[in-house]
Amino acid sequence: MSAGREVAISGIGLVTPAGIGVETNWERVRAGSSAAARDPELAGLTVDFSCRVPDFDANALLGRRTAWRLDRFVQLALVAARQAVADAGHDPATWDGTRVGVVLGNSLGGTATFESQHRTYYDGAPDEVSALMIPMGMVNMVAGYVAIDQRVHGPSLVTATACASGAAALGTARAWLAADVCDIVLAGGTESAITPATLTGLSRMGALSTRRDEPAAASRPFAADRDGFVAAEGAAVLVLERAADLRARGARGYARLAGYGASSDAHHATAPDPEGRGVTRALRTALRDAGVAPDDVGHVNAHGTSTPMNDLTEARALHRVLGTRPAVTSTKGVTGHTLAAAGAVEAAYTALALRDGIVPPTVNVTTLDPEIEIDVVTGAARTTPLDVAVSTSLGFGGHNAALVLTAA
Repeated sequence: MSAGREVAISGIGLVTPAGIGVETNWERVRAGSSAAARDPELAGLTVDFSCRVPDFDANALLGRRTAWRLDRFVQLALVAARQAVADAGHDPATWDGTRVGVVLGNSLGGTATFESQHRTYYDGAPDEVSALMIPMGMVNMVAGYVAIDQRVHGPSLVTATACASGAAALGTARAWLAADVCDIVLAGGTESAITPATLTGLSRMGALSTRRDEPAAASRPFAADRDGFVAAEGAAVLVLERAADLRARGARGYARLAGYGASSDAHHATAPDPEGRGVTRALRTALRDAGVAPDDVGHVNAHGTSTPMNDLTEARALHRVLGTRPAVTSTKGVTGHTLAAAGAVEAAYTALALRDGIVPPTVNVTTLDPEIEIDVVTGAARTTPLDVAVSTSLGFGGHNAALVLTAA
């Protein structure tokens, strides 16, 4: 991409298990404090713990008249979008909304709404099923509601590539800016699917950690004794705009979104290609797109789910392309796995790492898997100069995505 089309991250909004707001999130992630805890709404299930957003009061944050008609996955995204736009210094009341777009990742939609309305129907009360069930549950509605809330009249859509959705949204937004479709894009991801049916399905797959006696220690990416991920909810929205436009209004931003790559494993519905060939292709594509060499990369915020197959597959790909130079972390040890939001949440953390020259620790790792040959940061955050960083995402269906960020 030419210098005139260089894309900047000018604002960030974060609503995750690590907290509400950018600096609250960053403080907890740097400290390596796990958010996993026993979940009363999952009582009686085989896996009865999760990572939820703490102290999220939708009525207080959005107003009761807005909050009551929205599923939680949309509520989280609206709060994150408002944060991000304010953080970037924009005002939807004055911007040209026809030149603003919205692209957000989501995978499961309004599962809480569907489950509750399903119970109402089968309890013999079809006349009590909410007239809002469909607009509350549809995956695309999160982009629609953010567009309404932020007076966006440009393109809006949802990317649905499972756990790579948030990264795919950022890549799509970057393409819109490069093609001059938009001047500003609100991009990110959201998910809130911690419901009994969803958790039961994930548990039956064997995807979840079963460390019921120590939830805070359950998510342990790259550890020798990892046994699955911890389900989480959250949202991240990043404001993307051309760096030249950002400079013209006297701002700097957090980082540059320099490259994006995507690929498909075409291997299995839920298991990654064991050799990591798909994520390898995505990463190499992103590096070419950014015009940077593998040796330039100083940090990787890895997908690192804490599942046996993902972590080994991903580590092999990272080692194949980047060697042992980058300082690698998985922030899912703190936040758990926010599913479709993960790529956007972790891109935000990657931008903050570049801003501050700090790589957060991968928590709960006492013994690294001996088959993993990358430099995983454990114990405490590492301070190091950073110019180029990568964030990787892998999703069910064999979806892979990689983002390259550079210092502002």
